[in-house]
Amino acid sequence: MASADDIRATVRDYVEAVGSGSAADIVALYREDATVEDPVGSEPHVGHAAIRKFYESFEQLERSSELFFVRVAGNSAAFSFRVVTRFGDQDFTLEPIDVMTFDENARIASMRAFWSQDDMVVG
Repeated sequence: MASADDIRATVRDYVEAVGSGSAADIVALYREDATVEDPVGSEPHVGHAAIRKFYESFEQLERSSELFFVRVAGNSAAFSFRVVTRFGDQDFTLEPIDVMTFDENARIASMRAFWSQDDMVVG
């Protein structure tokens, strides 16, 4: 099992990549057979190709991110962060709570993002 410190490092790398990295940077943090359910209740994206396509949808947008907290238990982590995306002259701010599981190398095996449209702040 990956150490708590390694899992925290992957979470920090993930939040940083979501805020300023490429889809390839984000996908590199996932296992080949990983799943992404973002938001929870939507159809999961399975495997690198599907996950890359999901993250490419906002890759070219101006964005930033900030990690608020991370809690690790066993091979899982729950964390809260803010991501701000600029589209035209409007900012879209979202503060999801993500839950991830990790493999023995601290690569993401699954990610579930808890948020809804009601949580999106436009300004």
